[in-house]
Amino acid sequence: MLFFTQCFGAVLDLIHLRFQHYKAKRVFSAAGQLVCVVNPTHSLKYAPTRCAAAQTSVEQGILPPCHHHEAVHDPQLVPCTCPLFSCPWEGHLEVVVSHLRQTHRINILQGAEIVFLATDMHLPAPTDWIIMHSCLGHQFLLVLRKQEKYEGHPQFFATMMLIGTPTQADNFTYRLELNRNQRRLKWEATPRSVLECVDSVISDGDCLVLNTSLAQLFSDNGSLAIGIAITTSKVHNAEAEM
Repeated sequence: MLFFTQCFGAVLDLIHLRFQHYKAKRVFSAAGQLVCVVNPTHSLKYAPTRCAAAQTSVEQGILPPCHHHEAVHDPQLVPCTCPLFSCPWEGHLEVVVSHLRQTHRINILQGAEIVFLATDMHLPAPTDWIIMHSCLGHQFLLVLRKQEKYEGHPQFFATMMLIGTPTQADNFTYRLELNRNQRRLKWEATPRSVLECVDSVISDGDCLVLNTSLAQLFSDNGSLAIGIAITTSKVHNAEAEM
């Protein structure tokens, strides 16, 4: 009985997943658009990352202790850019993508326009939804986070980060679009570099911010579909023409 119960549950999950995929394709019916169903990760620790801890220490005027016998840190190494865990990994920017895919099992989609379908929006904060988007020869990290910026008032924060340098990020523009029940909401901005930390972007509010009531207007049975499009910036195009 236990075996059949588990199998039946797996079949129901598969049917539910396919139904969500169909709903997203119905909402975003543009030809060639890919749909990625993203399940939430409810972080159990949410311990401050090294970049966040370092930023807090600088803001408070506290410098890290200096030990003469410590190894010199390589400035070319970057910490793990996955916001879901306090991962101790460090590496060069060129291998960040392989680390995210192999260690954290982050999905990656290719295409100029995709649909990010986040499920189970009702889960308590803090919760994250994350995918990688490969486009225009670069990889981007889309992070949707449910977080209580003020106690008792959870909000949703969505941002796009380029897995590259800030100079490279300035060459692109990303657009996030929510479209449901004759309502449309768009956010357009320049992506930030993963070197700047996702936590700082969210704390600055330089991203798409939704309160709970607004998120419910665009959600469908607890799922939120976000259309994503990435283009090269006008300044970059003009320089290329010159």
